Amino acid sequence: MDLMELIATRHSVRDYLPDPIPEEILEQILEAGRLAPSARNRQPWRYIVFTSNDDIKELSLRCGLIGLSNIFIRKAPCLIVACADTNYNVRINHQDYYLVDTAISVQQMVLTAWSYGIGSCWIAAFSEKTLKKYLQLPDSWRIVALLPLGYPAEKKTLYTQALSVFPKSKNRLPLDKIVTYYHKRSS
Repeated sequence: MDLMELIATRHSVRDYLPDPIPEEILEQILEAGRLAPSARNRQPWRYIVFTSNDDIKELSLRCGLIGLSNIFIRKAPCLIVACADTNYNVRINHQDYYLVDTAISVQQMVLTAWSYGIGSCWIAAFSEKTLKKYLQLPDSWRIVALLPLGYPAEKKTLYTQALSVFPKSKNRLPLDKIVTYYHKRSS
């Protein structure tokens, strides 16, 4: 699969087969995140990897009230908690870059996973305070996202079907709505 096909076919997966992700593939996914660019090469990302279904189920109960909408993560054979250590943040023009840097790293993992046929779903619905306490994270760490990973199940649950309709996630704005070409005016 070429890069544009990989980007075009990637979608949020919420139903997973129980099959574990082979260790060498998981390592490649994490390596893709490690190789991401970051402001001043500070590399603020930190990852906590869960591969035990019992541990993933327990974590799913520790995401706070808002996190209850993510019950599907309980069936993922792998879950990555994507964090950023703000001690490695770069601030430019009053803008913190740890979120941008970590997001780039996570996206590289998402695309690498998909290249192996492994689905994912970027999750932001969780109580950072509750989850941070459960994981006993340092004060300088921020939780940026949860990333369940697994081979997609063919049959979607009713819950997943409903979630897929709600955001209309396949709809994309055309280029002419999001791109403006700058042309310097002649004097």
